Amino acid sequence: MTTPQFTGILAAAVTPLTADGSAVDAAGIKRQADHIISGGIHGLVPGGSTGEFTTLTLDERKQATELYVEAAAGRVPVIAGTGALGTAETVELSMHAEKAGASAVMIVPPFYDAPTFEELLTYFGTVSEAIDIPVMYYNIPSATGVQLTTDELAKLARETAVTSYKDTGGDFSWFTAVQEHHAGDITALNGWDTLTFAALASGAKAGVWGTASVIPQLCADLYDALAVRGDLIAGRELWSKIFPICQFLESHNYACGIKTGLELVGASAGPTRAPVLPLAPEYREELCTLLIAAGVETVDASVAA
Repeated sequence: MTTPQFTGILAAAVTPLTADGSAVDAAGIKRQADHIISGGIHGLVPGGSTGEFTTLTLDERKQATELYVEAAAGRVPVIAGTGALGTAETVELSMHAEKAGASAVMIVPPFYDAPTFEELLTYFGTVSEAIDIPVMYYNIPSATGVQLTTDELAKLARETAVTSYKDTGGDFSWFTAVQEHHAGDITALNGWDTLTFAALASGAKAGVWGTASVIPQLCADLYDALAVRGDLIAGRELWSKIFPICQFLESHNYACGIKTGLELVGASAGPTRAPVLPLAPEYREELCTLLIAAGVETVDASVAA
């Protein structure tokens, strides 16, 4: 198995939909990939929570993966979200992602009925035997009900193809403990927007970040300042612009907030899929104001004026 070391900022990407929300928009995916990559972002992660994967059919998930790999065109790695409620479906999606050209897959534990750790070992072990690309464990306890200990996470990595994990748990002490005590077993990637500065400053090699889909250049600049150059002063200046946007997005339906932001910066990805409703006008205006304050050019003239 090839084991790439993901570094930098990987954008948690949306699934662009047609205007009526009924189908995946191929042109929209190309638009997203070009917008994100041209902003200096280091990878794409479609098919996760930001990608509304729970609302997509199996065929739509496969289609989105294929289109993102095609749109990336080898410029950056694509890590495809392939987690599902059942092992068979996860294996099917993961095998398809590998065949489509994904560099790795990101797998969330089965949700709704939280599995035991032994069940997780079997689940990830079965997927690992079916593919020859690495697995990124998607840690999001609020959605799955699964909260591993740091030792359990390290054991999962040692016994399966899991080589990294996206942490969307929000427990920075837990995240730091993995970094400090289990770096030899698994690579920690931050996935909690408002903890990005702290994670990069503490030595995280990468982050999976939805905000990077909206303001890729600012997010890439933050990574360069903190993780590459070690320039805390420059990093703090950038973070003062980025943090309010992250805080806003965490206080609303995340995928909806990201898609609204994309529309505001001229990289529209269509609506979210029902039952999620559009942001109320006052929240849309607030987000536009935050983007303008961060120096981001928007296409919402009513607020920009």
